[in-house]
Amino acid sequence: MAATQSDVLAHVVQGGAGDWRQHDLGDHLAGTARRAGAFAAQFASESWAEMAAQLHDLGKAGADFQRYLRTASGYDAEAHLEGKHGKVDHSSAGAVWACGQWRIQGTLLAYPIAGHHAGLPDWIGGVSGLEARVRKLDRLKEAQVNGMLALLASLRPPTQPPKVDPDHPEDVHLWLRMLFSCLVDADFLDTEAFMDPARVELRGQEQPHLGALKARLDAHMAGLARGADDSPVNRVRCQVLASCRDGAELAPGLFSLTVPTGGGKTLASMAFALDHAVRHGKRRVVVVIPYTSIIEQTAEVLAKVFGPGVVLEHHSNLDPARETLAGRLASENWDAPIIVTTNVQFFESLFASRTGACRKLHNLVDSVVVFDEAQMLPSSFLKPILQVLGTLVRQYGASAVLCTATQPTLQGRIGTQGAVFTGLEGVRELMPDPTGLAVSLRRTALRLHSPDFTPVTWGALAEELAEKDQVLCIVNTRRDCRELHACMPEGTLHLSALMCPEHRSDLIRMIKERLKAGDPIRVISTQLVEAGVDLDFPVVYRALAGLDSMAQAAGRCNREGKLGRLGDVVLFTPPKPAPSGLLLKGEEAARELLRVCPELALSLAPEAFTRYFQTFYGKVNSFDEKDMVGLLVKEAHLAKFQFREAAEAFRLIDEGDQAAIIVRYGPHRERIERLVEALRFAGPSRERLRALQRFTVTLPGRVVQELHRQGDIEEVQGFWVQVADSLYDDRAGLCADAIRFRPDLYTL
Repeated sequence: MAATQSDVLAHVVQGGAGDWRQHDLGDHLAGTARRAGAFAAQFASESWAEMAAQLHDLGKAGADFQRYLRTASGYDAEAHLEGKHGKVDHSSAGAVWACGQWRIQGTLLAYPIAGHHAGLPDWIGGVSGLEARVRKLDRLKEAQVNGMLALLASLRPPTQPPKVDPDHPEDVHLWLRMLFSCLVDADFLDTEAFMDPARVELRGQEQPHLGALKARLDAHMAGLARGADDSPVNRVRCQVLASCRDGAELAPGLFSLTVPTGGGKTLASMAFALDHAVRHGKRRVVVVIPYTSIIEQTAEVLAKVFGPGVVLEHHSNLDPARETLAGRLASENWDAPIIVTTNVQFFESLFASRTGACRKLHNLVDSVVVFDEAQMLPSSFLKPILQVLGTLVRQYGASAVLCTATQPTLQGRIGTQGAVFTGLEGVRELMPDPTGLAVSLRRTALRLHSPDFTPVTWGALAEELAEKDQVLCIVNTRRDCRELHACMPEGTLHLSALMCPEHRSDLIRMIKERLKAGDPIRVISTQLVEAGVDLDFPVVYRALAGLDSMAQAAGRCNREGKLGRLGDVVLFTPPKPAPSGLLLKGEEAARELLRVCPELALSLAPEAFTRYFQTFYGKVNSFDEKDMVGLLVKEAHLAKFQFREAAEAFRLIDEGDQAAIIVRYGPHRERIERLVEALRFAGPSRERLRALQRFTVTLPGRVVQELHRQGDIEEVQGFWVQVADSLYDDRAGLCADAIRFRPDLYTL
């Protein structure tokens, strides 16, 4: 659709026939305002979003930008004769104008306006900081907003922010991000509608509504019930499902779902989410999972229920073969009925400053969010995480479910002494009797290898494990995994993060097949199998760790309850304690509980985890390690925020000095070779990098540099690629011998 002829342009685009189409700036501002207002109406901020949208491209009306647009696009070949041209800052004008007109309300508006391309700014940040931009107020002349004077005259000061509780100053930064999300998504969509109408049609494909998806799940669950054995485990799973469906009638808010491993949480929590969404008019369901390996498994389960293309996976490890263009477009703003994503993607977006990361946030309004394995929420960021979660529920109509077998203590007073804060309020448990449920679903007996915690040598432990036909042994570090595996008989499987994701997926698939066939199998693994990987061994050994980790390990034993007896879970003390930090604090807290209340700890009852997490949190030095409160809350009343600094600091996985190596994993070697050669000669692309990510191993940067010095890896288009054949072993992953000088490589 061609825009009308105008002297003030927002965009121009050349068609295939060489004709030019113009996007009038007034039309763009009005179109963006309509979209942004509609998005923000979901949280009573329509007028704020419309105001931000009407001002966001104000600077495009200036002569400098108009000259730049005509020159850079090639629309006007003579424009360069009028003066210098180059990239022109068009984002500051509207922000500065708002600050000058409306003081603190204008300053609040200035953040999303000034950041709609480069991301939300810091208040103090050199020349790019909002404070420095506001100082340009006296330079904003009427000539810079040529043609927009009528628009400016029509604008009225906004009211007080509607989604800010005076008792909760932490609300303000999320409200601004929500406004920013509405503005950015509206700006992208309005521009896309002009520039690429075909893309708009693809994005606008009709999706099934939640009521239809609920009907599919109902039919699937009915089919499972008809085909299931009348076993004690399946009877308990039916009770869990019924309780979740009963709980869906409750008013929206915060919920916990405490169900032992193997109790059917994945489908039961989805049943709650869909029933609750339909009952209370929620718009979508978001499932948040700590690890990409669990996402793959969960997505497979949900695909069987809802069919292909319904569930949107949004995570860094997605195989491009499973990604459609429509899905890619939906991942930009989470415009899908069901989303499965990671803790990292979800929470880092809630503290992000970049446009791409924030664009989806307004679609969390009126959603049901299920947090799988909620005990994995990192304690070093627990305070800001629980604050933002509380705000989502209290101010934006979200319902949240904390779903786990090992429920952490997230309500009331958390921590001791200097590290204390108030957690969530009003969390309702969906299971009527979690303790009774734990007794009903008990399929394992835990015992200490040594009641006095005497360490066992790897050699002695290997001899003990070799006597078992089917056994899983989980250790704390990659180094421990290597050392124990080296003591085991030929044919023992090794599983750790020194293996690329595709290798791990292949191996887990093989383990399941051999277990199902009843074949002898021994596996030495790190904790990557503990959460969400459905393995079912008759015997599991677990190195002493946090009680939640040991309980998750127990969930890989007698999972289906088919042994006719309790499965055997043995907790042993390894030759060396866990690495210092939170892992060691978890081990120490578990030791304390095992010494004082051994029967309670070994029962894995809900009370045991309450006691454990109280002890563990008492050892934590800080629940806000990067001072999110100081960056985002302390001066909120003055409209002073350090958005970019906070976004850089809020990293759930502290990659530090880390680098990924593309390895040549044997079964897929030909495909990897083709991808690497394409990378070498054609350069990186989204699809190519997504595919290669399945074949990467992440190592400390200093180790990567030494491998490069040794000639074991090379750099290809800015990415490290394996050269030496000996570097990667198709049984155990990255080879220890290749890094002769770095024993510290094998810590986690």
